[in-house]
Amino acid sequence: MDSELHPIIERIRAATADATPLRIRGGGTKDFYGEPPAGELLDTRSLAGIRSYEPSELVVTVRAGTPLAELEAVLAAQGQCLPFEPPHFAEGGTVGGMVAAGLGGPARASVGAVRDYVLGATLVNGRGEVLSFGGQVMKNVAGYDVSRVLAGSLGVLGLITEVSLKVLPVAPAEATLRFECDQAEALELLNGWGGRPLPLNASCWVEDEGVGVLYLRLRGAVAAVEAACAQLGGERRHDVSADWTACRDQRLPWFLDANGEKDLWRLSVPQTAPVLALPGSSLVEWHGGLRWYHAAPAEGARLREAARAVGGHATLFRSADGAAGTLSRFERPAPALLRIHHALQREFDPAAIFNRGRLHRVDAAAS
Repeated sequence: MDSELHPIIERIRAATADATPLRIRGGGTKDFYGEPPAGELLDTRSLAGIRSYEPSELVVTVRAGTPLAELEAVLAAQGQCLPFEPPHFAEGGTVGGMVAAGLGGPARASVGAVRDYVLGATLVNGRGEVLSFGGQVMKNVAGYDVSRVLAGSLGVLGLITEVSLKVLPVAPAEATLRFECDQAEALELLNGWGGRPLPLNASCWVEDEGVGVLYLRLRGAVAAVEAACAQLGGERRHDVSADWTACRDQRLPWFLDANGEKDLWRLSVPQTAPVLALPGSSLVEWHGGLRWYHAAPAEGARLREAARAVGGHATLFRSADGAAGTLSRFERPAPALLRIHHALQREFDPAAIFNRGRLHRVDAAAS
């Protein structure tokens, strides 16, 4: 057992014995996400360092408190990356926080989610037991794939201490195309392109000074990217990597326009869903599957209903004042799914000490 882990395990066992909730936190860059958790701070940053990295095998095993930026720099030096582009939002984010939040960046719709790249994980459960799941190869699971369930669990199942991740080579070619169009035209274009053998990687539609603009990023082999540029047309843009990073980290002007006066809502809908009849401007990612809206607190129920109407769901991603309102941050799961959630939590954390209330509010009957 690592010397850094021993006192953490003892603290977890004491917390379970005393029914003292613990609030797991790494760099704190995603403190805004989910319901405000109860409990004493349990800092993971002492659990840092890359355990092993085999570039030829496309696998890295890293401790949960390792800064995400540090891991990405090591991968970049070998011409490799985390393809799902995990958001940073601010400096100091950790690998454990990346997995626990389960958030992907602009390329997520094309390359897959965080959970698709988690090969294995080690965590400490509510009994203070160290458990390992999965391994370092893709086909390593017989039965319930716990390591991938941890992605997006927001720490309610246990303290993630280490993860093994699949990584990929950086694409040899990349291009960004710009098209002026309204949102309906952008969705039509994206749906049409989605049915063709094109190296689509990311897209972002937004109104720029009153003009609707669709940005499309292509990644892949040089020949494939060049051929796609010739087929699709549009205006080819150069030196826009910083813009895609700003999109990933919500630093584009659109995200900043609310000036902290409105909530930020994240609507996950089918890519083929039409333009939603909602007030204000929106920003559309993931080839139509992710739509962002600013809204006053009183408008939240309307956004949630609009998402449901097209077969999606809505998440209160950032509250303007950071406080809990009348609506829960996440929609309450269907009863059958909620029973599975609760059964998993009871199995891993019988005393419910980890991040209590962060995933589902006690009063989450309000949806």
